[in-house]
Amino acid sequence: MKKIFMSLFIMTAFLLTAHAATYDAASRVETIGANLLTKNSIPASNIKFEVTDKTVDNSSFVDDRVVSISKSDLAYAGNDNEVAAVVANELGHIITGHASKDRFVSSITGDTAAVSGVASELISNYKYTKEEKEADVVAVNLMANAGYNPLAAVVVLTKQTSTYWDALKAQPANAERAMNIYDYANYAYPNSVKSGYSCIEYKNFLAYANDVVAKRKVDSAAQEKLNKELQKYRKDSVSQISKFRTRGGLSFWDIILGIFRGE
Repeated sequence: MKKIFMSLFIMTAFLLTAHAATYDAASRVETIGANLLTKNSIPASNIKFEVTDKTVDNSSFVDDRVVSISKSDLAYAGNDNEVAAVVANELGHIITGHASKDRFVSSITGDTAAVSGVASELISNYKYTKEEKEADVVAVNLMANAGYNPLAAVVVLTKQTSTYWDALKAQPANAERAMNIYDYANYAYPNSVKSGYSCIEYKNFLAYANDVVAKRKVDSAAQEKLNKELQKYRKDSVSQISKFRTRGGLSFWDIILGIFRGE
């Protein structure tokens, strides 16, 4: 019996390794990207997707209609749901207009930072986390509407390398963003959360998330604050997608930047 069990274990491990080796995430980007757009009623005919080794910068999307996807991020995607998570996050940044907002602000204020050192780093980190959360929430909507499991966004984040700080706090990689995605998915798409996601990374994350949720239950103020945040996320993200659609693929900040440039 032990020999049979061991043989099955080895065979399963081999098949999983073979699947991971044969799945080509980059080759799926164009198809999945187009599906995310069309299933959300966003015209996709003039939008292209590219995979890049460089740091992703989609600030030129308003001009060239190209969505750049990080090859390094795709390294954590082992199936179509997870590729959708990576692509939808970049679309989330474009739909919320983060890059165009930065270009507009830089055009007015210049590139000289008003603060420096630790204060500057704290502001930068806060801005990064805030924008990633906004993009993640939009991504969850895009994924759910297109038939992808939004929990894949949690998995892609928690597959990444944990920091020493993560280990010290006994939490998974990118825990704050992953928890935000989980909370929003639970609020907006509860059936997806009930269905779960079959992989060890999600199982490990769920152990962490369940502890967080249990602690919230005894803190009514924290729970009320979260509920208000989730309601605002839902309202804002649905509105941003809708307006991006009706504007023909332009965010609010794309419009503002165009007006500033005299277009």
